[in-house]
Amino acid sequence: MNRIVTYILGTLIVLAASSTMASAQEYVNTPVEISKEKVRVDGKICYSHVVLEKQTLYSISKAYNVSIDDIYKFNPTVKETGLKKNSIIIIPSQDAIKSEPQPQVVEKVEKEEKTQRVHIAKWYEDLDVIAEQYGVTADDIMAANKLKGRKLSKRQKLIIPYPGEEIKKAASDSTQAIADNEIIEDTIVEENLDSTLAEPAKGSVNATILLPFTTSTGEPNKNNLDFYCGALLAIYDLGNEGIGCNLNVHDVNNRNSQFNADHLSDSDVIIGPVSTADLTRLFTLAGENTLVVSPLDPRAEKLVTSHRSMIQIPTPQNIQYRDLIAWIKEDFSEGDKVVMITEKGARQNAVTTVMKEALDSSYLNYNTFSYSILEGRDVTQPLTDLMTMEGSNRILVASESEAFVNDVIRNLNLLIYNNIDITLYAPSKIRGFETIEVENLHKTSMHVSLGYYIDYENAKVKDFLLKYRALYNTEPNQFAFQGYDVAKYFIELCAKHGSDWRSHIEKSGAKMLQSSFDIHQQPIGGYQNNGVRRIIYENGYSVKTIK
Repeated sequence: MNRIVTYILGTLIVLAASSTMASAQEYVNTPVEISKEKVRVDGKICYSHVVLEKQTLYSISKAYNVSIDDIYKFNPTVKETGLKKNSIIIIPSQDAIKSEPQPQVVEKVEKEEKTQRVHIAKWYEDLDVIAEQYGVTADDIMAANKLKGRKLSKRQKLIIPYPGEEIKKAASDSTQAIADNEIIEDTIVEENLDSTLAEPAKGSVNATILLPFTTSTGEPNKNNLDFYCGALLAIYDLGNEGIGCNLNVHDVNNRNSQFNADHLSDSDVIIGPVSTADLTRLFTLAGENTLVVSPLDPRAEKLVTSHRSMIQIPTPQNIQYRDLIAWIKEDFSEGDKVVMITEKGARQNAVTTVMKEALDSSYLNYNTFSYSILEGRDVTQPLTDLMTMEGSNRILVASESEAFVNDVIRNLNLLIYNNIDITLYAPSKIRGFETIEVENLHKTSMHVSLGYYIDYENAKVKDFLLKYRALYNTEPNQFAFQGYDVAKYFIELCAKHGSDWRSHIEKSGAKMLQSSFDIHQQPIGGYQNNGVRRIIYENGYSVKTIK
């Protein structure tokens, strides 16, 4: 196990070094596109930006019209490590910057004594995080505690000054300045992360992770390494909950890390591999008694019908489409009207087929409106004639063509301008279309059912971000979130129900950090996750999570 961990961590170092070397040699930056995804962070509207290769802090700050310091404030680890490809960083909007609290002017109160505030640093906290929590600056804390550097020790006791307080005399030793009988908040002892690599407790879960940590050319596979990093953090959190894990890790592309049927038979759960080919080879070794979790590739869905031990995690597109129709039915009120818009002349595809079938089976009355892009400038009046003025017009776009969807949304906004009540229901793929103005999505109150979504206002997400930044000194991407979700859910399920955990899968739904798990056995074969997230694009550039 120690050799495996050393290999993984060594690979992470090599990956970081190679990234630094590449950035020093290349001077052509990747153009920065303003993200279509807006999120609320601590009540402030921000952009969720995925960093692409060769993008720089300077180019990102210029594109979003913010300062580099603004970016650092919302992404503290970026100042130390720089940008990482595929990482998600938070970019504040202009409104968020304007709403930042200004330095407080505190009038001096004579002869007023304030109770000394003390904070015990958690292993994943830094000075900036602690300072923001108490409304002071990191420099204030450093001065109050005579700190010579910004690095903190785990469980270090810090005196926290009050905003605007004049620091006349700092404690010579903050750990001695606190009386033994003083009440200290947050006194839960946190174990070192290294404890996750120690000998597991009796009765712990035996888990195996099978991923291609290297490519066919021997280069590190960053996305899968990020997945593994998220999984390690989940195991740490489970350890704090009293759940031990004996973890075995294999690189399916490394000839020196071979696994066999004996290794797999001891596993309570196997997570991975990714590709259909690797999964097929695994099933020949694992047999039908050991459940295999397919964590990342939607294309592996086709294997579920032929392997009863398979659990497919990515939610199929057709499930997302059907949930969208169910959502329309739940929202529908008397006086409303449902209209499905399709592209005339386009080849029949899964989107149109599944949505039409779901609408037909929902027993909702609906109209279909079809037109081609060439007719786009002439459809405003025919669309208006279909609309109702008595209720909401619930518009379903049955297309994933970027050009056509862009034209539909343009026409819908014209109708909204004419005081027609529009609510748009759309496939999740639309969120990534670069040609659509994000403001138009909010004006149409777009409703989306999707397999993955991260709510940065969620307390557990914030906790994960702090821990991940502190441990890996970088920002997590979608793969890190997925690694955490999958490992925590399935290892916890195994620990709770033992060898009989298979019979509890369908009754153990859960909402994780970015995924929702609602797993059901298929009529033929294995298990499929039907979990979805529902989000609404609201006014004010906020995105609301429904479930």
